Amino acid sequence: MKKIKFILFAVLLAVVAAGAISCGNHSGRETANASEVKTLYTCGMHPQIIQDHPGNCPICGMKLTPIRKQAGTSPAATQPGERKIKYYKSTMNPGETGPQPGKDSMGMDMVPVYEDAANESQTIAIDPSTIQTMGIRTGEVTRGPLRRLIRTVANVDYDETALADVTTKYKGWIEKLYVDATGALVNPGDPLFEIYSPELYSAQTEFLAALSAEPGTPSTEDRALLESARTKLKFYDISDAQIAELEKTRSAKKTLTISAPISGFVVEKNVVAGQMVDSGMKLYRLADIGVVWVYAQVYEQDLSAVQLGQEATMTLSYLPDRKFRGRVTYVYPTVDEKTRTARVRMEFHNPGYFLKPGMFATVELVADIAPSALLVPDSAVLRSGQKNTVFVALPGGKFEARTVALGLSGENDQDQVLSGLSEGERIVTSGQFMLDSESQLREAIQKMSNPNAAAAEPVPGTNEASNATPVGTNADKTVWVCPMPEHVSITYDHPGKCPICAMTLVPVTKSLLEKIQPGGKLLYYTCPMPEHSDVHSDKPGKCPKCGMTLIPVMETPPATQ
Repeated sequence: MKKIKFILFAVLLAVVAAGAISCGNHSGRETANASEVKTLYTCGMHPQIIQDHPGNCPICGMKLTPIRKQAGTSPAATQPGERKIKYYKSTMNPGETGPQPGKDSMGMDMVPVYEDAANESQTIAIDPSTIQTMGIRTGEVTRGPLRRLIRTVANVDYDETALADVTTKYKGWIEKLYVDATGALVNPGDPLFEIYSPELYSAQTEFLAALSAEPGTPSTEDRALLESARTKLKFYDISDAQIAELEKTRSAKKTLTISAPISGFVVEKNVVAGQMVDSGMKLYRLADIGVVWVYAQVYEQDLSAVQLGQEATMTLSYLPDRKFRGRVTYVYPTVDEKTRTARVRMEFHNPGYFLKPGMFATVELVADIAPSALLVPDSAVLRSGQKNTVFVALPGGKFEARTVALGLSGENDQDQVLSGLSEGERIVTSGQFMLDSESQLREAIQKMSNPNAAAAEPVPGTNEASNATPVGTNADKTVWVCPMPEHVSITYDHPGKCPICAMTLVPVTKSLLEKIQPGGKLLYYTCPMPEHSDVHSDKPGKCPKCGMTLIPVMETPPATQ
């Protein structure tokens, strides 16, 4: 009986000893794990400084502040649900890497690089209360037509082709004025003034002398003399009707009446009664303002949206209840060096003469750039000079900073998105500057603690750098050109539509581009008014129906595969 009690006591003692040993081992592991948990410290002014112990910043001397705790377990000790460590890397020397934790060459602890570090650096999470405090507002990426509205100032001027100067080819004296005031409206054939000139009187007598020698059968010499005298009168701008009257009356007149050559207003009058005028002196200037020219100043970044024949709308301050419609007929080939604007000429019909040369006006040009394009508000884009960033709102209060490629700007402060976003995504339209500051701070910390979050780093044991494509290699780069022969001199680095003729750009290689010669064939000139598109001319000029300047029409090339 005593023997059995002794055996039971020995077994109980062994169990207690084993439990004590197990508890001691478990407590030792907890102590070891606790000792492995370390706090990282960084400088508020220099986030690239990260240490595993408190102290002062070696750059500015400020006290380091703790940022987070990190367990120094090895990849083999990673538990399910934890982040997987790819390798360890030095914070001071990014070239030093290793598969196990340890010290770098400068005695600093090596930090782990996680597999999902790159994704984490692009996404930031913010609690709802902070989002409300930051004033973050979101919008949706939409698809719609891309239109460009250009609103600029303009001034009304005379049609240069509808101006006429009244001069004489001889010296004389003004005997009588029929039009004695500026602003008078005259029609072709209306008398302007009477002039006496000894040269003109002599020419009349010569013609009458040649005419009196004609009775009977005139000789060849007499007919030549008569034609010479008649031609001299015509060269003096004497009309056929006046020559016929002189031939009928057979009497030379002291004065000759000068008539208006065109219909229009007298805009300049440089003569009075009794004045002596010399040959070539400008006496009157007449202007027909049935069609006026309007000059607008367009900034060079908006010139891509201006095309010949494009409709323009003009408003005047003194007539706010109406709008005038015209057409773009010419874009001047130079840009003012001071204002960085180019002159655009438009022509407007002027019924009722409401448009008066010298007026200031407001002109609007609307260009349909693309029928369907991804559009985002201009306020949603953060421009850094090298890239354009848009923050995408994700579920759970997360935001992703995404680099986008932008196209042209449209009306209502909308920008075209070429790549980087999809239709229907939610983007931040207000308060993104706070998100940008938050993401830059986290990115700076991430670059120090997880260096390959911003740029892919080779895993130890691999040789990715040797397989990388050298920067600047451009053996046979593809570019895009317009299939129009007259537009192939312009190349684009992205697909899309030609901003000049709206044709689809086609890809070509650099070697093929060298073989393409720019140029095109001019078919004809036509009127910019759609209702007068049947007007075709082989040379530039005026429309015979409305008087507007004709614009060129180029040959359309065959479709390019």
